[in-house]
Amino acid sequence: MLETADTPPLISRRTTPPTWLVVALACAGQFLVVLDVSVVNVALPSMRTDLGLSVSGLQWVVNAYAIAFAGFMLLGGRAGDLYGRKRMFLVGLGLFTLASLGGGLAQEGWQLLLARAVQGLGAAVLAPSTLTLLTAAVPEGAARARAIATWAAVGAGGGAAGGLVGGVLVDVLSWRWVLLINVPVGAVVLAGSLRWLVESRAGDRRRLDLPGALLVTAGLGTLAYGISRTQERGWTDPASVLPLAAGVLLIALFLLVEARTPAPLMPLGLLRRRPVASANAAMLVSGSAMFCMWYFMTLYAQNVLGYSPLAAGAALVPSSLAVIIGSKTAPRLMRTAGPRFVAVLGTLIGASGFAWQSTMSAHEAYVTAIMCPGILMMLGGGLAMTPLAALATSGAAVGEAGVVSGLVNTSRTMGGSLGLAVMSTIAASGTGTGTGPQALTDGYALAFRASTAVLLGGAVLMALWLPRRLPQK
Repeated sequence: MLETADTPPLISRRTTPPTWLVVALACAGQFLVVLDVSVVNVALPSMRTDLGLSVSGLQWVVNAYAIAFAGFMLLGGRAGDLYGRKRMFLVGLGLFTLASLGGGLAQEGWQLLLARAVQGLGAAVLAPSTLTLLTAAVPEGAARARAIATWAAVGAGGGAAGGLVGGVLVDVLSWRWVLLINVPVGAVVLAGSLRWLVESRAGDRRRLDLPGALLVTAGLGTLAYGISRTQERGWTDPASVLPLAAGVLLIALFLLVEARTPAPLMPLGLLRRRPVASANAAMLVSGSAMFCMWYFMTLYAQNVLGYSPLAAGAALVPSSLAVIIGSKTAPRLMRTAGPRFVAVLGTLIGASGFAWQSTMSAHEAYVTAIMCPGILMMLGGGLAMTPLAALATSGAAVGEAGVVSGLVNTSRTMGGSLGLAVMSTIAASGTGTGTGPQALTDGYALAFRASTAVLLGGAVLMALWLPRRLPQK
């Protein structure tokens, strides 16, 4: 007998594993997914030399993953609701691991970009299940807030640790190992998940909204491509205007399909709920700035300051620790000050770090060039992420858990992928025709100034729109 959306989720009859084990496996999956957003950054110069990639090609090594990740995330979340969260966790992790193998063995630039896109698809199936498995295992309340904080800290730590992990692998082995390392790690997590995770689903057998997933992914990709074309052609050239217009049209068609289909990928009614709509909007805005930090910081360290890949990764270790501290501190502050205050506070702290980083020069000491501003940026990011994730998932019905979790990750990654395209264009305009360290520094500094403005606008948005407290059931 099938369940309805109003009945408890279907759970297998196997012995329920300890909660800590479910949280650990879910966080391990999230760590891999987020790690691969940033781990390639320190390897970009080596990839360019080995595979002959262009400057715009380097951007697409990052964005091919991020756009596929963001575009198919809602599909992955809905698939978890319908066909089982454990099943989709395993499918996504398996696809992610195989694509990592393909990327590590790539001999041409297009092969690497294709593998990165498939990695993103696997991550999109995997990531929503990490949060849904966690929220299903931990009752709503203080315990869940702590579990979400751990998930956020591990995810943020994955992004932060990417630089160090990538630097070690590139220096000791080669750039290929920033992808190949996922193969043994993915195999271990797959084995543990197959053995210990318990299946659950909403029990609803509606069809997946594949047209919606294709439209939103194509729209994001076309929009990002159009933005990247402005680096060479400007904003008014047909080569830029046409893909920008096509991207907007595809996203508009996606919204039209979602409004009319009986089983939408993203039920637009969710966005009528203030906590869901406001938290996801805030994630999109802040993600558009925060996502770019690792990209520009690693390029600045290597291309301007002359750091090796290992040194560039090690330089970001304090930032890695700061984001974890911020994520783990947030729940305690939320209990006394409320999620809105913590999100705004974190965003303002992050903005101060971006403003400091925008004063960078071509000849500067590590402490003021990277360490201190990096700590502020990531401490603020960690503080803001936990309350936003808690607000976005609070009060979700059983049948909506996957899609709500997918929407959280989609908003953050969608903002990041489009933000990277925009900030790369801004950096290119600041660099001008120069190729020396000072010209590159001028471009990176301009991107950090633009990110500061975005974060300040995000803080205002959060202060005006986010609920003061988590909604009560």
